[in-house]
Amino acid sequence: MSEIKITPVGANQVEEIVTYVRNFRKDLFPMLDHTKIPRDVLEFKETYVDHPQGCFLQAHNTEGKLIGVIGMMPYDHRFEYLNYQNQVTVEVARLFVEPAYRRIGLATHLFQALIPIAQNKGIEQLYLHTHPFLTGAFDYWQKQGFKLVTTTIDGDFTTLHMDRSLSL
Repeated sequence: MSEIKITPVGANQVEEIVTYVRNFRKDLFPMLDHTKIPRDVLEFKETYVDHPQGCFLQAHNTEGKLIGVIGMMPYDHRFEYLNYQNQVTVEVARLFVEPAYRRIGLATHLFQALIPIAQNKGIEQLYLHTHPFLTGAFDYWQKQGFKLVTTTIDGDFTTLHMDRSLSL
């Protein structure tokens, strides 16, 4: 893993990262309407680079190729059935790893690099959601210390809502 470099995305890299995220998302979720761009991607710089609770990490191999990303953004309380009102909470999002770099620990290294950044920003709670059709995602997040909070079904999508405390 020492040959892989993980760094925060800077303002001058936003365009490249947004293109990467949009393309990866199209491949991962072909069933979605990709003309509707999620707010965090549309407002990437404001959400991940400029916001005091935001961060987006990128991983590059020795040739400088982008091989994985992960982000955290302020949780927006859009799910009324989740209560994080009294905790500083971020949403972990956009963990994407190139297929050739899966199963070698890159996702874990990306996530582990995010934890001290969150702690330094005073984050108390990490929230994320995943879906059962993403093979291995639920088990992966459980191994990272996340616990299932609730499961919801919206149309054809089953969503697994998970969280993890950063309190000592």
